[in-house]
Amino acid sequence: MNRPLLIAPSILAANFAKLGQEVTDVVEAGADWVHLDVMDGHFVPNISFGPAVIKALRPLTKAVFDCHLMIAPADPYLAAFADAGCDYITVHAEAGPHLHRSLQSIRALGKKAGVSLNPATPVSALEHVIDDVDLILIMSVNPGFGGQSFIPEAANKIAQAKALIGNRDIALEVDGGITVETAPIVTRAGANVLVAGSAVYKGDGVDAYRKTVSGLRAAAEGGRA
Repeated sequence: MNRPLLIAPSILAANFAKLGQEVTDVVEAGADWVHLDVMDGHFVPNISFGPAVIKALRPLTKAVFDCHLMIAPADPYLAAFADAGCDYITVHAEAGPHLHRSLQSIRALGKKAGVSLNPATPVSALEHVIDDVDLILIMSVNPGFGGQSFIPEAANKIAQAKALIGNRDIALEVDGGITVETAPIVTRAGANVLVAGSAVYKGDGVDAYRKTVSGLRAAAEGGRA
């Protein structure tokens, strides 16, 4: 299945002083999804924002809210993020002992269920839950901070995940160090959803974001050609 290419800017790199405007600007500039990096200062060494912020942003756009929970435990908070308006809720395979239960809980809340893998976690961790997954997120940096450099081994993991997905209707997302230079590498390997923070939120305002989003999309499409 050749899924559409989607650009999902991470608002972690946005100007938090005007976060609502940053979300609407990047969607107007051509972004497909809005990526929401939720960090707890425990599972990862940073703290970002929670469901209250997402709920406040939700009325501003109809774009897909792609929520990446870098928190542990995640299960007690799934309902709050569903209620906040997230469309996809992604948990880390490393964040708890009951991944299958977490995925079932997300789907029971009426949301799409995603699993994220840290750089050191093999794709084989997904083999026994693959039929309960709507999205696989391959981390191409160690989670917790924006602006890191792409880990080249991630391309091999993306290809492995693509093979595991087969003909299933599962999005394959990559997050970390995505730029016009690395975008074709990950799309060539099989990724169809690209998360980018620093690379998108260069400059300020719709015109600047339109240039970065379109440049990233063109580079990514080049890898799929």
